[in-house]
Amino acid sequence: MAQVQLAQRAGGGPGGPRRSQAAQVGVGAGGAERFHAPTLAPPVPPRHAPSALMSGRGPGTRPGPREGGVPGSLDCAGPPEHRRGEPVAGAPRCPGRPRRGGAGMTRPVPGALHHVEIWVPDLERAVVSFGWLLEALGYAPFQSWGDGRSWRLGATYLVFERSPALTAGEHDRCRPGLNHLAFHVEDHLAVDALVREAPRHGWRLMFPDRHPYAGGEGTYAAYLEDADGFEVELVAIEGPA
Repeated sequence: MAQVQLAQRAGGGPGGPRRSQAAQVGVGAGGAERFHAPTLAPPVPPRHAPSALMSGRGPGTRPGPREGGVPGSLDCAGPPEHRRGEPVAGAPRCPGRPRRGGAGMTRPVPGALHHVEIWVPDLERAVVSFGWLLEALGYAPFQSWGDGRSWRLGATYLVFERSPALTAGEHDRCRPGLNHLAFHVEDHLAVDALVREAPRHGWRLMFPDRHPYAGGEGTYAAYLEDADGFEVELVAIEGPA
């Protein structure tokens, strides 16, 4: 009896069961076709939050396997899944083309950053330090799921995730990888105000003996470090007259 096997993969959401529907069609001597009922493959362990917010590349956990990998495994070298996580109430729309006839969001400039993802050893500390800073700079809460949060300004968003695939317990900006993030700030008065408020949110001023010109005489800026060693630079768009 000749057999044809059709396989279809259907997912009920991130972390949901991987359904492998297999229909076997048999053709007997009399030409009659017989169907065998579909079967369900074992579920794949959950990876992110329960629903997909948007398409595009996303953070953290990896769909397994890559070629030669282990099914359902977390693979730091593999391609990331789509962004997971529930939208925060009142969050801006996902990046993309504006709705026809509506205000929408301006189409992103080709080559501009889509998002930056930073893995942190402690999500709660990151929310305290970066959440305060980003919102003070005009970013809006964008996404929230069990292992991460994101904030967005315009077409770019920043992701902070405590991924289960982390291979180290601390950040070291002197190693290969991220050294620091730098942000434009309205003027030198705004920089000063952020520096005064920063210690209440887990930041300390770096290079205090050279502040606010630690980056050079022509740049009015503050360098801050949080409890996990992440560094940010706040650069005044307009310095003192």
